[in-house]
Amino acid sequence: MAEHSASIEVNAPVHQVYELFTHFNDYPKFMTFVAEVTYLDDRRSHWVVDVAGRHAWDAVNEDWLTDRQIGWRSLDGLENSGRVTFEPVGVDRTRITVTIRYEPPAGLLGRAGEVLGAGGQLERRLQHDLHAFAVMVDQAPPGALDPTASTYLFHRDSAAASGTTTVAQDESMGVDPAT
Repeated sequence: MAEHSASIEVNAPVHQVYELFTHFNDYPKFMTFVAEVTYLDDRRSHWVVDVAGRHAWDAVNEDWLTDRQIGWRSLDGLENSGRVTFEPVGVDRTRITVTIRYEPPAGLLGRAGEVLGAGGQLERRLQHDLHAFAVMVDQAPPGALDPTASTYLFHRDSAAASGTTTVAQDESMGVDPAT
């Protein structure tokens, strides 16, 4: 299995960064290789990505620790798993580290492509996308990092705006699921 990581520091408190990352359906807005994420239920989601072709899978959330990490593993399709960790670096600064593990598609040919540089391309794209996320956070107007606010960075298409958040998202935002 191939493994790739990228990391960046973001000028925002760990809780806000964690909240933003729990909204998978917003990933296509800052991750160039993620085409679509659809929630299936509170723990499962359907992903479509464009990396060395178009790939799709259903994933289940694993190892979530509020304000510390989120994790997943695929249930079908492209075999993959990963983790995003959040580490406070001061009061208003957070280090994000994304680690993705996957079985290269196309068997032996895919593994050869990984060795010949395809994995490095994924790592560069991942680092580029994390940098774009950090710039977006830096340039966000006041209130734009709160998924429940009308000024939310991704408001128009966000799960919070459309009322389709999952229980895990509600918990991360401090929303009582009973209300």
